[in-house]
Amino acid sequence: MQELLNLFSSITELNFKMVIMWVIGGVLIYLAIKKEMEPTLLLPIGFGAILMNFPGVVTYVDGVKHFGGIAEPLNELYHAGIANELFPLLLFIGIGAMIDFGPLLNNPKLMLFGAAAQFGIFFTLCAASMFFPDIKDAASISIIGAADGPTSIVVANALGSNYIGAITVAAYSYMALVPIIQPPVIKLLTTKEERRIRMPYEQKSVSKLTKILFPIVISIVACIFAPSAGSLIGFLMFGNLIRECGVLDSISETAQKVLANLVTIFLGITIAFNMHFTQFLAFETLLIMGLGLVAFIFDTAGGVLFAKLYNVIMKLLKKPLINPMIGAAGISAFPMSGRIVHKMALEEDNQNFLLMHSIGVNVSGQIASVIAGALVLGFFL
Repeated sequence: MQELLNLFSSITELNFKMVIMWVIGGVLIYLAIKKEMEPTLLLPIGFGAILMNFPGVVTYVDGVKHFGGIAEPLNELYHAGIANELFPLLLFIGIGAMIDFGPLLNNPKLMLFGAAAQFGIFFTLCAASMFFPDIKDAASISIIGAADGPTSIVVANALGSNYIGAITVAAYSYMALVPIIQPPVIKLLTTKEERRIRMPYEQKSVSKLTKILFPIVISIVACIFAPSAGSLIGFLMFGNLIRECGVLDSISETAQKVLANLVTIFLGITIAFNMHFTQFLAFETLLIMGLGLVAFIFDTAGGVLFAKLYNVIMKLLKKPLINPMIGAAGISAFPMSGRIVHKMALEEDNQNFLLMHSIGVNVSGQIASVIAGALVLGFFL
């Protein structure tokens, strides 16, 4: 009889905020399955958000937080993989193994556009500082503009942000929504004539030695001038070195598929540890989601406007112009952003192939976003 009463007591402890979190989790699962938006992350995050919002999962006794049910193993995973930044760094090895820096090495000036597309981070930092009194929270929120989930997690965790759950969900949600966010911004800032500019691609031979030295040199430079970027850049470039060395093909394949997928599963479900309604359902969460959207919009705008400025200078020098849309590919959402720019170019002119240029900018944005995250850490840690 007592067990029956305990069963019904759990039901009576349900509240509408838990139900709201179930709905939010359901929406994330819907986007993952139906819309195929970052399914490897949004699905476990959504399911975890549902599991974290039941009676008894999080309780307070004399002001001390206690965990029960699913929260107990998630608490262990959180401290084993996110609190110490292990999961994001391991994921960076897999990402590095996936990236081909050939298009960037073929045309190094594309690094400029990757750097320009980080403007949204610093604009959002200024905006967030007006709403969040703790500058470390504002800095953590601004990194949503890096369009790089692992970087957002590492920075928010290192700065001790109180909003790591909302920041992570915003970062990955907007990464998934890049195909919806970017095209209107690009069209607003460019003319049809600019979007039809063709950029012939000259395939230059990039030696194997160059591809091997690139991750090593970038790591050395980053560790000297931005020590806070050492772990992020180091793990990313280590993954790329595995890819390019030519003697670790099986390990490279494992890093790209098995390691990246396995870590992503644990990362997604563990992020949900921060999605209990007491943390997540707050005005600040909605504000963070709004600021995250601002960051993505201004990242895109910064890249496009810098490309247009570049064209003004090229006109004066009477040199070939670039298609300003490639500037938008500088955000770190690899490879989605590069493909979006290529697709938009083909819609304007079915013979305008920008894929290699846009992917070159896209991979440069991956590096630039990590460096931007390191700069933020350097300023506020």
